[in-house]
Amino acid sequence: MFTGIVEEMGEYVAARRGARSEVLVIRAKKVLEGTVIGDSIAVNGVCLTVTGLTNNSFEADVMPETLRRSNLGGLSVGDHVNLERAMAADGRFGGHIVAGHVDGTGVIREITEEDNAVWYAIGTKPEILRYIVEKGSVAIDGISLTVAGVDDREGEFRVSIIPHTRAVTVLSDRRIGDVVNLENDIVGKYIERLMSADTNKKEKESRITMDFLGENGFL
Repeated sequence: MFTGIVEEMGEYVAARRGARSEVLVIRAKKVLEGTVIGDSIAVNGVCLTVTGLTNNSFEADVMPETLRRSNLGGLSVGDHVNLERAMAADGRFGGHIVAGHVDGTGVIREITEEDNAVWYAIGTKPEILRYIVEKGSVAIDGISLTVAGVDDREGEFRVSIIPHTRAVTVLSDRRIGDVVNLENDIVGKYIERLMSADTNKKEKESRITMDFLGENGFL
């Protein structure tokens, strides 16, 4: 589990590409402290398992499904990436519950400044937007952010960030038209799934009536 508080920006330095998969090589410093092979590191919000280590970099396998769901397949050598180690049991919970399981991507449609704040408008698919609520949480490239507004008609949501967040994350590199990873608040997804299962159960139970039993020789 992660919290969406980025620890540092790493640098994408290489990739060994398979037919539909990749092995990423990321240069880093802070997230390597105490890290061993098998640990989890979120790269732009995507939970990856460390499969190789050097003094200044780590390697991670990326499956085809991950490349389809995220922006990792579009990285170029020299690009910055947000990095966060999995939360320690005694760590501080500074953001919100982030699983590192990206739901999909969005596209930056607008970037505007308002005094000390920077606004980002993100367009995305209806199946992702449905879980985004005003004043709720969303992870953008692994950054825990508060949703400032949702426009279902335009198919977008907006966040407002402080200069510090922009300076220490890949948002400082992002421009209009760039693709970002999105992870919805996990609580909403679980609630919908549980409610759906309960509704289906009730519908099935409601088909068994006294008339049904009588017509089929049970009474």
